[in-house]
This record gives sequence, structure tokens and C-alpha cells, in this order.
Amino acid sequence: MKPLFRFFTNKFLVTGVAFIVWMYFFDENNWMLQRERKEELRNTKSNIAYLKNEIAAEEIYLKNLTSNAHTLETFAREKYRMKRDNEDVYVIERK
Repeated sequence: MKPLFRFFTNKFLVTGVAFIVWMYFFDENNWMLQRERKEELRNTKSNIAYLKNEIAAEEIYLKNLTSNAHTLETFAREKYRMKRDNEDVYVIERK
């Protein structure tokens, strides 16, 4: 019983346990905050990858718009509802 008591009252063990508890729960960079930051970093990296793919797709679309007259005409008709002089345009929208 006495060796067990001496082990748990060892000043180095008590100090080490107190330090670990302090770092896990009470420090400004505690364990929970570190987990949240890692999750946020993971989400940000996946968002960056998604946006890079979107930028690449938009660059291809822009290149296609500037180099292909038919694509430009289709874009103008769909986006801005432009028409030729001898055409009638009927717009059907869903609500």
C-alpha cells in the first residue's frame, strides 16, 4: 500500500498529469480547439479542390465562347434572350 501511495504522490507524476490535463482542457490551444481547426482545414482543402475544378471548367467554357461563334450565339440567346430580326421568342418559365 505504501509503494502505491508513494507512486501517486510523486511530484513529477502529479506535475505531469496536471500539465496534460491543463493542455487538453484549459489551454487556449486545447485538444478540442485543435480538432475543430483540423476539421476546418480539411473542409477548406476540399473546398479549394472543388473550386479549382470549377475554375478549370469555366475557363474551358470561356475559351469555347470566345473561339466558337455558334456557342456565343447560343449563350446570348439563352442568357440574354436575344433574337434575330425575323424571329419571335417565346419564353416559358416554371415557378
